[in-house]
Amino acid sequence: MHWAGRLDTLGTEQAYLVLAAARRLEAAGHKVVHLEIGEPDMPTPPHVVEAGVRALRDGLTRYALAAGVPELRDAIARSLAARGVRAGPENVIVTPGAKPMLFCAALALIERGDEVLTPDPGFPIYESVARFAGGRPVYYPLDETRAFAPRVEAIAERITPRTRLLILNLPHNPTGGVAEPQDLARLAELARRHDLWVISDEVYGQIRYDGSRDSIAALPGMAERTVIVDGFSKGYSMTGWRLGYGIMPARLAEPMTTLVINNVSCTATFVQHAGLAALTGSQEPVTRMVSGLRAKRDLLVRGLNAIDGVSCATPVGAFYCFPDIGGALERTGLSCESFAERLLAEQHVAVLAGTAFGPGGTGHLRLCYATEPAELERALAGIRAFVHALAPVSA
Repeated sequence: MHWAGRLDTLGTEQAYLVLAAARRLEAAGHKVVHLEIGEPDMPTPPHVVEAGVRALRDGLTRYALAAGVPELRDAIARSLAARGVRAGPENVIVTPGAKPMLFCAALALIERGDEVLTPDPGFPIYESVARFAGGRPVYYPLDETRAFAPRVEAIAERITPRTRLLILNLPHNPTGGVAEPQDLARLAELARRHDLWVISDEVYGQIRYDGSRDSIAALPGMAERTVIVDGFSKGYSMTGWRLGYGIMPARLAEPMTTLVINNVSCTATFVQHAGLAALTGSQEPVTRMVSGLRAKRDLLVRGLNAIDGVSCATPVGAFYCFPDIGGALERTGLSCESFAERLLAEQHVAVLAGTAFGPGGTGHLRLCYATEPAELERALAGIRAFVHALAPVSA
């Protein structure tokens, strides 16, 4: 007997495979520096935890409305004003994490044979859900010389009569890249001209070092063709709480709610009340986290650029560096995959090969710097030692 063939179309996240390998090393008594998993090191803010605990004690443990607790949907809608997006609670659907909303959006918008424009490098689940929904992913490149902004000209060249959907992720995983306002305007014009849907993944939107907060959905004519995917995991350090949401045209919200009912029924009620406290309470923990991440980013970028054969741009958002290690690879004949594997095995520094995010990641690594500065220093020392010890390729 064989399972349904659609399961064979699903990809995965290399971060979890590398984490498993790192855990095996730790079980053998080694100390590993973890830069592979994209998770804030800040604890969930105390007032958010207290709100969740209070909700449990108050008996808020029964089913919620499928679309979400009304108070949370209203608070989410009001919070969108910071991005210039006008929405009401009727535009908001709450899900147990942002990833279920990404899946729901793909299933709701992609027909069999549709082409889906996905960033390369990019979060691997985009390609995975596009294929699962019956679509065909079409990679578009990023411009490394402009902080990994989407290359609008290349996107335009890839649009065909079969193109149905454009996926944006800003700030971007794995590069920390963003888009200039003129880039967003040009992308919006393409979407309107070619009648495209847009999925705008904005889960890192609170973590920008230039103080900006924007969304393509705020531009003229875009709210009616955009699904914003967002969540509480990154900005509020609530990864394990599993709380996300989507913003969409009201006409899509009803069938999307039906899809949620068929899939997860609803999101845990007490978790939604914790999310309400996160949105409506003090934002000082977020500000403090972003300030700390900026210092860690600068430490890591400075250290990487001091290593022979490594070049690293300064990310504008998120908490990842995406260094180009092409110089070291060319000198030694290694691939970025073998570099990452040996770095873990020999120096006990866990990172991801850039190709975990698509062919556009060739020659790069992804490092998550949401950890203690001392751990970043250990990682840099390990990378320096590893690169120094690599034997050059024989002529």
